[in-house]
Amino acid sequence: MDSYYRENILDHYKNPRNFGKLNKPTAGLKLFNSACGDVISMEVKTETASSSGKTIADIKFQGEGCAVSMASASLLTAYAKGKKITDILSLGTEDVLKLLGINLTPSRLKCALLPLETLQKTLLQIKNGNSNK
Repeated sequence: MDSYYRENILDHYKNPRNFGKLNKPTAGLKLFNSACGDVISMEVKTETASSSGKTIADIKFQGEGCAVSMASASLLTAYAKGKKITDILSLGTEDVLKLLGINLTPSRLKCALLPLETLQKTLLQIKNGNSNK
C-alpha cells in the first residue's frame, strides 16, 4: 500500500471528520458487522435545494471498529456533505475504494463498505418518507 494512503487512512482513523451526533437529525441508523464487530451510526440533516431535490446539509457518524471502517466513515461523510441524496445512493464499492485509495482483501472490504451501507439506508429512510421529521 502506498505510504500516502496508509498515512491518510491512519489520520482519518485517529482524527475522524464529522464524528459525533447531530442536533435534530432528519434521519439516523446504526448497523453492525457481525463478521468483525464494527459498529457504525450515521445521522443526516437534509435540506431541499430548489429543483435538484434534497441535499445533505450536515452529517455525523459514531462507531467503533478497525482503522479501515472508521477511515471509510470519515472520508465518506466528508465527501457526502453538500451532495444530493440521489448522488450518494448511486455510490458503490469502487467509489469507496477510490476514496480510500487502496485495494482491500474481501474481509477488509466489508469493513470499508459498512459506512456506505449505513449512509445509504439512512438516506433511503428520507427518500421513502420514513425520517425522524
